[in-house]
Amino acid sequence: MPGIDPSRHFEPLSIAVLTVSDTRDVAEDKSGALLIERIEKAGHRLAARAIVKDEIRKIRAQVKAWINDKKIDVVITTGGTGFTGRDVTPEAVEPLFEKRMDGFAAMFLYVSAPKIGPSAIQTRATAGVANATYIFCVPGSPGACRDAWDEILVHQLDLRYRPCNFVEIMPRLDEHLKRGKARKG
Repeated sequence: MPGIDPSRHFEPLSIAVLTVSDTRDVAEDKSGALLIERIEKAGHRLAARAIVKDEIRKIRAQVKAWINDKKIDVVITTGGTGFTGRDVTPEAVEPLFEKRMDGFAAMFLYVSAPKIGPSAIQTRATAGVANATYIFCVPGSPGACRDAWDEILVHQLDLRYRPCNFVEIMPRLDEHLKRGKARKG
């Protein structure tokens, strides 16, 4: 049965939150604020927060800076995952992925559908790993951020969650970069 294993200790992560919006500032960023509240309530640290316009170059530059910062374990973006012409978060972020996490998109759809019905197909939520950093891109509505955090991320970003979680494999995310050249015998 999945759940928290009380014999394991909680390990706080450093999480950066990026809001992608042409119109919001910090005072109006309800989705970013919701994520930050939940991150801190869960016991994690807010590593950084930013708001950028719906522009591929700006989104990619911010995410790239954060995945190059060894102090940041996780990046969560909110906004820009729909179908309008300005929704470009997946196009900006997915080229950075070393590995895609297709299961996140599937799980997000599974969680969303009972709440918003067939409208759930309008998301392009995506996730992956880059430079040993987890990246999750979720829609910009507070409801979508709540669903992504409460139903998926709060569990997978907790070392105590069983049968498995993202935290326990973090030390191995960059093992492909640490291998030396194979010796020829």
